[in-house]
Amino acid sequence: MRNAYQCKKIPQSEKYRAPHWFLIALLALALNSHVSQAANETTLFLNDTNEPPFTTKAGDGFLDIVVGEAFRRVGLRLKLIKLPAERGIINANAGIEDGDFSRIAGLGKIYPNLIRVPEKLTEWHFVAFTRQAKLSNANWAMLKPLSVGHIKGWKIFEQNLQLATQVTTVDEPEQLFSMLDKNRIDVALYEQWMGNALVKKMHLQGIRVVEPALSAREMFIYLNRRHADKVPAIAAALRAIKTEGMYTKVCREKFAALGAPAAQCEVK
Repeated sequence: MRNAYQCKKIPQSEKYRAPHWFLIALLALALNSHVSQAANETTLFLNDTNEPPFTTKAGDGFLDIVVGEAFRRVGLRLKLIKLPAERGIINANAGIEDGDFSRIAGLGKIYPNLIRVPEKLTEWHFVAFTRQAKLSNANWAMLKPLSVGHIKGWKIFEQNLQLATQVTTVDEPEQLFSMLDKNRIDVALYEQWMGNALVKKMHLQGIRVVEPALSAREMFIYLNRRHADKVPAIAAALRAIKTEGMYTKVCREKFAALGAPAAQCEVK
């Protein structure tokens, strides 16, 4: 006779099936941990004048990836804001935003509330784009008799065009290249690789770079002085990313389609 208290045999497949409440609790715990971690991160809002291939709307540009990783390593989140260049750096200096994403060295003399992160992001090649076949051997003096356009707030151009008599400034690069395409200016001054990418995107024909570059300058992050304590850690994280090889790898991937030389992605 079978024992009245004999336990029902549980199928092997059910022995290790966790109760629903247990799974729900685990999910809630993981979600809460993720939310808590995000809440503990400080988000820095930096004004950005970059365009592809450096930064993109999708956040998958060369500097989006590299700097985003550097910030993550030091417990920060990066948020880029698109503003006209002049307004962006004024806002950063005033503390309206937390800093400016990439500018040439030396701007602390003009904007005393900005502190430079002393590890370069990349190198920009400031060049002259034109439709005129006769222009060659680019230099600042060459621009004096020409009608020239550039982005308002790009200090390197403002400082070197003081003798030029026909200068037009615009807020957006699309405006600049549209003017050049319609022959409203002789020369558009811009960064070489962003300009090449924009010419390709806008399907413009007959526009070329006048060699050599007018200037090649290292670009840096600037933070408002209230974030001075974060500067050393960000610089160290950027150096580590370069040492590990991530910097060069991502750079080559993003610049390959534009035919950039290997030197553009070298770590110096």
